[in-house]
Amino acid sequence: MAPGGPVIPVQTENIGILLIDGYPLIPFSCVVDSMRTANRLSEKTLFGWEFYAPDSEPVTASCGITVPTRPLSEARDLETLVICAPNTAQHFDDTATLKFLRRLDRQGVNLGSVSSGSFVLARASLLDNCRCTIHWENIPVFKEIYPQLDVAFSLYEIDNKRFTCSGGTAALDMMLKLIENQYGRDLAQKISQQFHHDRIRTQIDSQQMADRIDLAMSAPKLVDVIHLMESNIEEPLPLPGIADQCELSLRQIERLFHKYRGVTPSQYYLSLRLLHAKQLLLNTNNSVIDISIATGFETQSYFTACYRKYFGSSPRNHRSQVATERQG
Repeated sequence: MAPGGPVIPVQTENIGILLIDGYPLIPFSCVVDSMRTANRLSEKTLFGWEFYAPDSEPVTASCGITVPTRPLSEARDLETLVICAPNTAQHFDDTATLKFLRRLDRQGVNLGSVSSGSFVLARASLLDNCRCTIHWENIPVFKEIYPQLDVAFSLYEIDNKRFTCSGGTAALDMMLKLIENQYGRDLAQKISQQFHHDRIRTQIDSQQMADRIDLAMSAPKLVDVIHLMESNIEEPLPLPGIADQCELSLRQIERLFHKYRGVTPSQYYLSLRLLHAKQLLLNTNNSVIDISIATGFETQSYFTACYRKYFGSSPRNHRSQVATERQG
């Protein structure tokens, strides 16, 4: 599934799909069904695919469905490998799998992810020189663990022999774009129509949540303020400075937050920092004091007090409780 321009296919492209236990079914289905439909509509076997797992153990989707897989070590003659992994993939550290991925890279295989598999590629040091993305919920942790990477807030990224995706139905858009690059826009649009997909979203489409899109229509200036807050978590900006940069008065900002969010600007900014802290706390091994610094709190005691008030538990207790639940 080469990211370049359209070419005349001369043989079936061999695709490997690596499934990590707990993988989400929607992006997995987008990968398989887009290729299946490409074959059907073109009346050619453009793609062939096999499912792989890190080892010989069965792999189950988050919904409980299990598909037959082969060990990744048995993969041969692949042109492309697609990784489908759960949102806990930052903990994936199977040495044999990471080593095999690096071997595939040396062989010139296209490597990509349609979900949180971006964590796996990053762990294998295979995203260091390209632009990439991951689901918006995982971006704070991803950036914290891999600060050297160029991480975008886009739906998907296609960069040389790498392609990464934010997951969900964005996987369909990315697959359609890859098919368009290789076999032309006409085929990609026909596949899109088969799935009642009104348009193939592009790399410049952002991972905007539905409420943010609505807000952009009704209060675009508030979106500017929120974006500025989100971009300045470690060193929070004073509200007068935010007002100046957004060409608003403090009173205007307060009215916008009261009308559309039901809180004060300071309360909203604090909630952004605490939600960011929660992601780091539950998905990294960073110390509580390091997390408090990374989210702009002057002291650990103040961070702990704010965290307990917002989430009903201290940072340490929350981390311990979630760790116990995951082990169970």
